[in-house]
Amino acid sequence: MYLPYGIIPPIITLFTPEGIVRCDALADMVRHLIDNGVHGVFPFGTTGEFYAVNDEEYVRVLTTVRQAAAGRKNRYGKPIQLLAGCSHITTRGVIRLVHLVEQVGGYDAVSVLTPMFVSQTQDELYTYYRTIAEASSLPVIMYNNKPKTNVNIAPETAARLARDCPNIIGIKDSTGDMTTCEEYLRLTMDQRDHFHVMMGRDTMIYAGLHYGCSGAVASCANVAPRIAADIYDKFMDGDWKGALEAQYRLAPLRIACSMGTFPQAIKEGLNMQGIPVGKCLDPIQELTPPEKEKLRAVLAGMGLL
Repeated sequence: MYLPYGIIPPIITLFTPEGIVRCDALADMVRHLIDNGVHGVFPFGTTGEFYAVNDEEYVRVLTTVRQAAAGRKNRYGKPIQLLAGCSHITTRGVIRLVHLVEQVGGYDAVSVLTPMFVSQTQDELYTYYRTIAEASSLPVIMYNNKPKTNVNIAPETAARLARDCPNIIGIKDSTGDMTTCEEYLRLTMDQRDHFHVMMGRDTMIYAGLHYGCSGAVASCANVAPRIAADIYDKFMDGDWKGALEAQYRLAPLRIACSMGTFPQAIKEGLNMQGIPVGKCLDPIQELTPPEKEKLRAVLAGMGLL
């Protein structure tokens, strides 16, 4: 059974100024990330502006990422992991996307965000995830991003789903609340052979690994893939000092992402490194000149310029 691990960037989606997906540039981006040590790639997370594409674009991006990663292996001699974001406001909308992932093929799992705008009860969330899991044989990773959706997957609900649904194999925790992460881990302790917790807050990867997370879905790994991968690789090597140093190097970048509207700072950081990825789709705008100067100083301090 597949279980997520390591550093997996939720890869950006590249658009032309007219809003057309740039598949050739996306393939280059995938290869760049793999060359710099990431353990998997994840199209259509929050960083990938999943809400901005139609089904045809969705399939083209999934196909491009799969082809660019084909035959590549990570530091541990394993194939590059492929996760696909399947996030929608309705259950049937998610299931439609999951079936598109099945048609593309080659993906290890799907990541499913809680519905946006609609405020569900915990029983509704349980039914939501269980229905999605039962509609496909693909492994499902729940995605809790309460700061963005104002919906929280309670640890007890996550543990219940992990117990009742064999193909729900993990959760990405982007709450930034270490107690929530700890409770996910504690309440699923006896299910570690088929359920993993992935850290979703880039400033807390090192802490999450110590607690028992199997890795992180790290947006800043788009900009600093080698630094992010070092947190995990050095930790696994027993070099905790080196892992902590890598975490401290990465942290200022994640904090700088509070500038502008997410994920524009990620794209600005890549542009500053000479990787021309453009900007996010409107209505997201570029950072202001003072914000760009602050971000440039952060990147220079990280040794990325």
